[in-house]
Amino acid sequence: MKMIVIDYDAGNTANVLRALDKIGVEAELSADPTAILAADGLILPGVGAYPTAMAELEKRGLVTAVKEAVAAGTPLLGICLGMQLLTETGLEHQETAGLGFIPGATREIPAKDGFPVPHMGWNDLQVKQATALTVELDQQDVYFVHSYFTDVPKAYIDVTADYGIEVPAMIHKDNVYGAQFHPEKSGQVGLGILKKFVDLCK
Repeated sequence: MKMIVIDYDAGNTANVLRALDKIGVEAELSADPTAILAADGLILPGVGAYPTAMAELEKRGLVTAVKEAVAAGTPLLGICLGMQLLTETGLEHQETAGLGFIPGATREIPAKDGFPVPHMGWNDLQVKQATALTVELDQQDVYFVHSYFTDVPKAYIDVTADYGIEVPAMIHKDNVYGAQFHPEKSGQVGLGILKKFVDLCK
């Protein structure tokens, strides 16, 4: 089983690799399009800004490789910024074209009294529709750090968290999945989600 964590210099890769190691998966950090196309599963982590991340993926020639792999049926999991990049458009700093796997845009969380932005810390999950990754996730607590949310049609929203608005916590379309929170920082619950994704890739 070949799991690739996509390397585009966007943070939290070491934590993701450590979490995969904990569940017995030897993953490889790679920016090699050939390795990405040969993988059984892909994880797109990310911390930082949407435009910078997309520019870096383009610069490394990874947008085409990731799109080809997904079109061939390889499961892809986007984490945090990686989930946001799955949308068609990012509205952080400027309008930026995303990977376009899931219809919708990534927008700033509206600031409200009692809900400071960034949304940071532990939050309960509400499962809206069942997928291979959402088993036993309802009412579980996971760790978020983000200022933007994926504004996508309900059909693609699997799990939400309440933060003044219903924040999409997990989204998916076909073989493309996203987690807005950090599974690698969410204890046993997070490791369980990564394990379910690995099982999906086998």
